[in-house]
Amino acid sequence: MGRLTGGDPSLLRRINSAVVLRALRGTDRPPTLTYTDLVQATGLSRPTVEGVVEGLAESGLVAEAVDEGGDARRGRPARRFRFRAEAGHLLGIEIGAHRVAAVLSDLTGRICGTVARRIDETATADERLERVRGAVADLLRRSEVARDSLRAVGVGSPGIVQADGSVRLGTALPGWTGLPLGERLRRSFRCPVLVENDANAAALAEHWKGAAAESDDVVFVLAGLSPGAGSLIGGRLHRGFGGAAGEIGALHLLGREARPEHLLSTTGEPLHPLDEEAVAHVFALAREGDARAREAEDRFVRRLVHDVAALVLALDPELVVVGGWASGLDSVLQPLRAELERSCLRPPRVTLSLLGETAVATGALRVALDHAEAELFAVEGTANS
Repeated sequence: MGRLTGGDPSLLRRINSAVVLRALRGTDRPPTLTYTDLVQATGLSRPTVEGVVEGLAESGLVAEAVDEGGDARRGRPARRFRFRAEAGHLLGIEIGAHRVAAVLSDLTGRICGTVARRIDETATADERLERVRGAVADLLRRSEVARDSLRAVGVGSPGIVQADGSVRLGTALPGWTGLPLGERLRRSFRCPVLVENDANAAALAEHWKGAAAESDDVVFVLAGLSPGAGSLIGGRLHRGFGGAAGEIGALHLLGREARPEHLLSTTGEPLHPLDEEAVAHVFALAREGDARAREAEDRFVRRLVHDVAALVLALDPELVVVGGWASGLDSVLQPLRAELERSCLRPPRVTLSLLGETAVATGALRVALDHAEAELFAVEGTANS
């Protein structure tokens, strides 16, 4: 690292601590490193490394690795150290129309447990939040993780989410518009709670662990009750000025008034319940040759293409990932590709989500992990430990 002259010595200590901690944490599976390894990895002097490791051990973030063998004839082995991923935990929560889910991880993002609960689409905001609290309590209990071990909680929710975690507009869930979601959930935790739009969260998840892992310019389409999309531009989430970027469900206001429950109906009556199982059944009937189901599939794909093409023309992504109802429905993929070929100046690659129904909760976990990493590696102030 570059040489610092003058300045605040406490800042220098924080910088050194962040550099050593980053080396010990690694990128995937944390390594075990000796003092010599850390000197080589960081460019710091050995006395500095020893002092930093001692401080990190006192904070509970670093521990000496247990020697699992070695040849006694070669003398005492070099001391090795590891990042204590178990020093804290992170939680990702999905709040949807028909289910709530949560995923728990350690400080590296390694999954420790998951839970999902069904809920009626007509449930009130209070009932939905109580369902979330119950699911989280069950997950923590089964995983034997104390609530005060949580360092950050990420939440994926439908609607236009403001910076403070409140929902400015949310038509997919009863009582969601104007809900101070972040504030309500913070009452249940002693750590930061960060709320993100569900499609944005799913886009982050696919970029982290799914179909978009190798792409930085991505549109993720969440086909649901009110279709939405999350976009990554240069690997960074694009929320828009007011958090409304990607709300393609509003395109029906521009003369596309048909809603998904009508598009996917095979009876002339709105499809109910409008959930993954019901939609999958319509597509299964279409594959079997049912004429009405084929017409419904056709209407759905045409609407999906209209919505996706608007974003593709505006953002020119490398990749479009389709999730929500369409995840796993292979029959959607080829018509969508063909229509985008006709509609777009430079058609992107199109693929289905690899994470399926876990995408939103996984993305919410990524939001929590990003916050925890910013705290762990902070140099402008003292990180929480």
